[in-house]
Amino acid sequence: MSKLLLYLRTDAFRKNLIAAIILLVVLFFGVYFGLKSYTKHGVAMEVPALKGMHIDQAIDALKAADLEYKIDSVYQMDAKPGLVIEQDPEAKSHVKTGRTIYLTIITQMAPEVPFPNIVEKTFIEASAILRNQSLKVGDTVYVSDIARDVVLDVKFAGQPIKPGRMIAKGSKITLVLGNGRGADEVEIPNLVGLSLDEAKFALNGIGLFVGQISFAPGSIDSLTAKVTMQRPDSTAKVINIGSSIDLTLSN
Repeated sequence: MSKLLLYLRTDAFRKNLIAAIILLVVLFFGVYFGLKSYTKHGVAMEVPALKGMHIDQAIDALKAADLEYKIDSVYQMDAKPGLVIEQDPEAKSHVKTGRTIYLTIITQMAPEVPFPNIVEKTFIEASAILRNQSLKVGDTVYVSDIARDVVLDVKFAGQPIKPGRMIAKGSKITLVLGNGRGADEVEIPNLVGLSLDEAKFALNGIGLFVGQISFAPGSIDSLTAKVTMQRPDSTAKVINIGSSIDLTLSN
């Protein structure tokens, strides 16, 4: 212990201690300024306004600002290919040099997506489905049908289109919708063999009603009885909406 205390009092120890402290200070500042230079801490660039530029011009502007870029593309009909329509971060944001700027441009060729099944969907539902597929609602055509604002048919370029067909993103789809009023006449359904409740449901669904109800002689359970006759019957083809059908049931 006495030798250690004697060494601590020597000039050699003091010189070694000072050298060690200086070395630590040099290392600290070397690491500090090295990291600052590497991360460009405190160096900020203003992001240039790129929307509306052609992609070539946008790339030149980013290179001049020492910024990186990544490009995504979408298709829009009647839009100029190569046009920058979105950027992230936005213009005039402040970022470090070397930061990646994400650009969205108009592509010349439209990517294709499978056409979804939207028949019998409401207009709101169909519009949302089309939008999720990057498709657009074009014209809407209303026809007489009791299903108000329900898609009855779909067309593309004037022709019917079936689900699953590949179609370009951004395409406009014509929707054929019911106007909720229906036609003046409907076909008379064949109700023979249905229960009374089933017959009522079938008639009400097309704007008709059950008229007089009678039971054939010998019927003992009205709950299990089935329609054996209707007036008018289905051979009459059509009947005015709002009319009644008389039923005879039997079991």
